[in-house]
Amino acid sequence: MSMISPDQDHYDHLFKIVLIGDSGVGKSNLLLRYTKNQFKINSQSTIGVEFATRGIKVEDQYVRAQIWDTAGQERYRAITNAYYRNAVGALLVYDITKYSTFQNIERWFAELREHAECNISVLLVGNKSDLRQSRAVSFDEASSYAKKHNIAFIETSALDSTNVEKAFVKVIHDIYHQTIKENQQDFEAQQNQDYGETSSVRNDRTGMSKQRNLRLHREEASQGYGKNNEGNATTSGSDPQLNLQSCCFKQ
Repeated sequence: MSMISPDQDHYDHLFKIVLIGDSGVGKSNLLLRYTKNQFKINSQSTIGVEFATRGIKVEDQYVRAQIWDTAGQERYRAITNAYYRNAVGALLVYDITKYSTFQNIERWFAELREHAECNISVLLVGNKSDLRQSRAVSFDEASSYAKKHNIAFIETSALDSTNVEKAFVKVIHDIYHQTIKENQQDFEAQQNQDYGETSSVRNDRTGMSKQRNLRLHREEASQGYGKNNEGNATTSGSDPQLNLQSCCFKQ
C-alpha cells in the first residue's frame, strides 16, 4: 500500500471508518497522526463529529478512507448514532492507563453492533502505549477480549506514532478484501450465471435444429432412403446435447 498525494482527486473506492470509545482515549490524535502526521498535546474533546480523509493505494485500486472521529461524551451519543450508518470499518479505542475505558468497550461494541452493518471490519485499539509504566490494562487481557469477539487487536501511541499507520492500514486492508473482493466474486458469479443462461438458449436452439433434422431423417427413411438413416434417427433420442438442454432448464 502507498499513500495517495494530497492533490489526488481520483479514487476507486470510498470507505467510511469510525473511531469510537470514551472521551480522552486519544481518538482525535490518532486521526490527526494518521491523516496529517501531527499530535496535539492539549487536544480538546471532540464536539459532535469531525472527520478527515486520507487516500492510499491497495493493489491496483485507489482507496479514500473517510475517518470519522465521534464524540465520546454521553451527551453526544444521540448525535453520533446516526454516523454509524454506511460505516464499513471501526476502531474501538481505549486508554491502556485507564481500566474504565477498557470496561466501556463492551458498551461501545454493543452500540456498534446495533447501528452498523453486521459485516463491518472492527479493530480493538489500546492507545497510549508510550505510557506503559502506567499501564492498567494488560496486553493479554485485551488480546483475549479481541479473540473472544473475533476481532483484531493492536496497541498504538498517537504521541510517538507507534502502530498508528499499521492500525488504519489493517482496517482498510480488511475492508478492501472483505467488500471489494466479495463484490468481484459476486460479479463473476453473475457473469457465469448469465453465460449459463445464454448457453441454455443456444442448446435449446441446437436441440430444435436436431429435432427438425430427426423429422427429415424419418421422412427420408419412410421414403426408402435406407435403414442406416432410420437407425441414426432412433438413437438420436439420447443425444447428449438434448440431455444438457434439460439440465439447463432445471437450473
